[in-house]
Amino acid sequence: MTLKQLAKELNLSFSTVSKALRDSHEISAATKSRVLAKAKALNYQVNPLASSFRKQKSKTIAVIIPEVVNDFFGPVISGIESIAQQKGYHVLIYLTHEDVEREIAITQVLQNGRVDGVLISLSEQTTDTTHLDNVRQKEIPVVYFDRIVENTDAPKVTTDDYCSGFNATEHLIQHGCKRIAFLSISQNLSISHKRLKGYEDALNKNGIKVHTNLIISCERDDEKCAATIRKLLKQKNRPDAIFAAVEKLALKTYEICHELKLNIPTDVKVITFSNSYTAALLNPSLTTITQPAFEMGNEAATILFKMIEKKGYQSMKEATTLASQLIVRSSTK
Repeated sequence: MTLKQLAKELNLSFSTVSKALRDSHEISAATKSRVLAKAKALNYQVNPLASSFRKQKSKTIAVIIPEVVNDFFGPVISGIESIAQQKGYHVLIYLTHEDVEREIAITQVLQNGRVDGVLISLSEQTTDTTHLDNVRQKEIPVVYFDRIVENTDAPKVTTDDYCSGFNATEHLIQHGCKRIAFLSISQNLSISHKRLKGYEDALNKNGIKVHTNLIISCERDDEKCAATIRKLLKQKNRPDAIFAAVEKLALKTYEICHELKLNIPTDVKVITFSNSYTAALLNPSLTTITQPAFEMGNEAATILFKMIEKKGYQSMKEATTLASQLIVRSSTK
């Protein structure tokens, strides 16, 4: 059933039926009631795509993320969709797989008007965001979340990575640790260097020397990553704690400790950033810094829709920081 067919059934003009369905003040209440009743009886559905073309809106937003294999981005997407659904928008998900060239290619596709706005968490390879500046020059609003670039005037939504890094390290120190290794996946990422800075400042505050050989950037390749952690834990003067900036490095640490017959937490204590429900089920249960992932997605989407809907919001530069929570479990006790 199309709008044209509905108009024919009612013996009314196409324009009259269209205005009645949009609750126009030009149409009488009696005609509106008649049109709505017939539309319901004939199961007429409004075509949102056709409507959006007329308004020069795609009614779609893009979410660009590095991966979906961890438990962080799932809740973020749920938070984004909760706002998008309220606004009658569709959400397109794009994965960069931590590849900056793929990220650039995605943004080039999005510049043709396919979406009304973009939410992005950067790949671990991204150091230059010219490709995202180009999107903004096309008057498509962009909001960064979690993994951001500092030197941009676009809105950003992050968690308190520095404070979380500081608190996690101080928690280990309070439990007797003095040789704490910091493991990350990339020093390029904003989340990595903020967490690292918190780690370093906590050591300095407590009079513990920062050893550069305990600050390790791990490979993405599983075997190389395992080899790096194995070498670290086989040292004669091995670390007494591992602070993993991302969850997969903590899980790999568990695996290598089991292989080397090292006891967690007696031989090595472990703490990580993680939103995984399985952290509490590990043996021993894993101490985590849990981020408000759903709330981050919700806040980022709220800002994006302000920019889409209201003139003047295109120049928004606000930075929003959400608090994470340290959940102490057996791996650090």
